Amino acid sequence: MQHFPDQRLLLAGALLALSITGCEAPESNPAPAKTTGSADTSLAQPTEEWLGKWIGPEGTFLLLEGGAGKYQVTIQNLDGPRTFQGVAAGDRIAFERDGVTEHLHATNGADTGMKWLSEKSNCLTVRSGEGYCRD
Repeated sequence: MQHFPDQRLLLAGALLALSITGCEAPESNPAPAKTTGSADTSLAQPTEEWLGKWIGPEGTFLLLEGGAGKYQVTIQNLDGPRTFQGVAAGDRIAFERDGVTEHLHATNGADTGMKWLSEKSNCLTVRSGEGYCRD
């Protein structure tokens, strides 16, 4: 096989490039890429697991809909249902009711302050005396 000067130069350049890149040690555990913007936050928000209906005493309930840190909070009390817009605030959901900022947070039945729910273990509480649980 006959080699021409241009082919040898090309072959030498290719070998040089391979030898340079071949000397770098590959990363065994690359760091995860950091993302910003509108990435899926459902895995990061504990509040996402709260979606659905939660039962209180005497026909009351809380219905939590939405996701990605923005929620529709429907609370049925003895006066009827009312709906509020809520936002994730760490491990809580903040919403405004009657000019007061309330925080919905995870508790057990005893921490709801309600004797009807005291034996439950998976509950959401707005304040002592106002809680909702799942069995």
